[in-house]
Amino acid sequence: MEKKRCFGNKPGQEAYARYHDDEWGKEVHDDRTLFEFLILEGAQAGLTWYTILIRREEYRKAFHDFDPAKVALMTDAELEDLRSNPGIIRNRLKIYSVRKNALAFLEIQKEFGSFDNFLWSFVDNKQIVNHHQTYRTIPVTTEVSDRLSKALKKRGMSFVGSTIMYAYMQAVGLVDDHLDDCWLKTHIK
Repeated sequence: MEKKRCFGNKPGQEAYARYHDDEWGKEVHDDRTLFEFLILEGAQAGLTWYTILIRREEYRKAFHDFDPAKVALMTDAELEDLRSNPGIIRNRLKIYSVRKNALAFLEIQKEFGSFDNFLWSFVDNKQIVNHHQTYRTIPVTTEVSDRLSKALKKRGMSFVGSTIMYAYMQAVGLVDDHLDDCWLKTHIK
């Protein structure tokens, strides 16, 4: 019997199924991984997640394996060169936002000791577990994603709107939005 998943069940969606099974909704506390998802979620704005997921390895190559210190040092020339890289989304604003967000990310790390400390403080260091039977009931923004978005924008980040931040919260496990009948849902009331 096949596993019941929230997404990635259709033939040809194996990459999506692996992402669902191995990453989506699992708590992340590693700053490099948190930076990676922050950048990937921003790149996804206006596109499907699958569009970004299949380009993930190219993003890692283009942006120094998402090392924020190295990304912060990227020159305008390096960023411009990326605009001709077909392996990533070549939108100029999105490409330049990666460096901009890396600089703000590093400042947050200095202030809070880690980006993890900053991020998880928005949920009182405890995963929010929601209960949904269908995707129609899952919100696209919440009060928490609104606050997180405002805090990141205030610190100079871009491509961090509330909808993007809610997707980010789901991706890095601040929120467990696995459907109640999903094989990964472990907190059914």
